Amino acid sequence: MLSIENLTLHYGHSQILNGISMQAGQGQVTCVMGTNGVGKTSLIKAISGTHPRSAGSMTLDGEALGVLPAHLLARKGIGYVPQGREIFPLLSVRENLETGFSCLPAADHSVPEEMFELFPVLKEMQGRRGGDLSGGQQQQLAIARALITRPKLLLLDEPTEGIQPNIIQQIGNVIRHLRDQGEMAIVLVEQYFEFAYDLADQFIVLRRGEVTLSGDKQQTSKSELLSRVSV
Repeated sequence: MLSIENLTLHYGHSQILNGISMQAGQGQVTCVMGTNGVGKTSLIKAISGTHPRSAGSMTLDGEALGVLPAHLLARKGIGYVPQGREIFPLLSVRENLETGFSCLPAADHSVPEEMFELFPVLKEMQGRRGGDLSGGQQQQLAIARALITRPKLLLLDEPTEGIQPNIIQQIGNVIRHLRDQGEMAIVLVEQYFEFAYDLADQFIVLRRGEVTLSGDKQQTSKSELLSRVSV
């Protein structure tokens, strides 16, 4: 579904990513791992278009994508759940969900009932302001908002950060469900090792902006992976 070749990214004069190549398969979870500051979030931002890549090529579902802004990549089928969630605090839960309509034709401007089946708490809180939700509830809202856009590729940046254990378990179940449907590729950036290892079908490990390990779960031992992502 996603193929990246030799992606580089700069912040000003600083090169953050150097020649990243990776693939993310449909019906699979690809987990990007590494210690703090190695470029994981920068990679997700480059894929989503929120920070334009400096060089390299990217294809989605066989279509070559130029250096496009985030809103055009969203219309191409890239759903992005950023670190920190970035929900609209003064909009209601339903209004936050409806912001995803901007990627869709008018005929599809409705919130699928499946969103409330995946995240029952959102149905109960449709009229509540996003800023009044707990961190875990906001994370569920952010994922649901991305799913409203009907993505081919779902990018999740640290979805367990600051979340209580029972919500982490619910989010993990949703990711499994989405993977098992086989309709999208999922790229997961995650520091919580056990959560990531349990969900992932393949791993990409970054160090200093470069890929140091790439492989599927069957080919990657847990001990080797843990040693690569430990400080």
